[in-house]
Amino acid sequence: MTTGVHGPTRARIDEKTLRPDRWWLSPLATFVVFSGFVVFATVRAFMGVDYYASPYLSPFYSPCLGDCVEGASDFGQPFQAWPLSAALLILVFPLGFRMTCYYYRKAYYRAFWLSPPACAVAEPKTKYTGETRFPLLIQNVHRYFWYAAILVGLILTYDVVLAFRNEDHEWGHMGLGTLLMLINVVLIWLYTLSCHSCRHTVGGRLRHFSKHPVRYKLWTWVSKLNVNHGRYAWYSLFSVAIVDFYIYLLATGTIEDVKFF
Repeated sequence: MTTGVHGPTRARIDEKTLRPDRWWLSPLATFVVFSGFVVFATVRAFMGVDYYASPYLSPFYSPCLGDCVEGASDFGQPFQAWPLSAALLILVFPLGFRMTCYYYRKAYYRAFWLSPPACAVAEPKTKYTGETRFPLLIQNVHRYFWYAAILVGLILTYDVVLAFRNEDHEWGHMGLGTLLMLINVVLIWLYTLSCHSCRHTVGGRLRHFSKHPVRYKLWTWVSKLNVNHGRYAWYSLFSVAIVDFYIYLLATGTIEDVKFF
C-alpha cells in the first residue's frame, strides 16, 4: 500500500508544493557545503602527511595512533603497523557522531535524498519506511557515538593546551594556530553538549526533577544549548576544516604562523 504523502488518506494535490518562496535554496546550500566538506575531509584523511606543524596537530589526526611523524603522538603509536593514513583510525568516531546526529540527519535527508526536500514539499518516493530498515536502522547507535565524541572533545582540549607551547615545546607561546584551535574546541564542545542525546542522558529519564536538583540544573542548561544545536553543528564543521587547512599550510611551508607572544 502506498504510504507517506501519497497515502490514501492524504489530500490529492497535483502540484509538488504550494509554497511561493524559494524553498529549494536551503537544501541546495546544504548539498553544496556538505559535499565540499566531505571531499575536503576525505582527501585530507587519505593524504597521511602535512597534519603536524609543531606544536599544532590537525583535529583530523588527533589522537595520532598510527605511524605518525615525530612529535605528533602524545598517546603512543599502538597501531604503528597500520598501513593506511593514521586519520582513518579515529575519524570514524567524530564522523559517526555527526552522520547519526539528529540535526545532520534532517539536513542530509533533505539535501541528498529529498526525503522530504523541505516542509510542505512532497518527496519523490511513494513509500516511506522511516529509519526502521537497514542501513538507516544504524542511526539508533547515535548515543554511543556521543560517548565517543566526549572522549574526542577531551583529547582536542588537551591538544589546545599543548598548542600554548612553541615549536621547541617550551611553554609561553600563543600563535594564530593556538587561537584557531581554541575556537574550534569551544565550538566542538558546544555542538557535543547541545546534542539531544546529551540532554536525554542528563535528565531525560528523571521522573521527579525536585529530587535531582543538580541534574535538573544541568538539564535546563543543556536544553538552552540544544536550541542552537544546528547552528553549532555547522560552526564546528567549518572550524575543524579551517584548523586542519591552516596546519596544512604551516606543515607545507606555504605560510608561517602568526605569533602573538
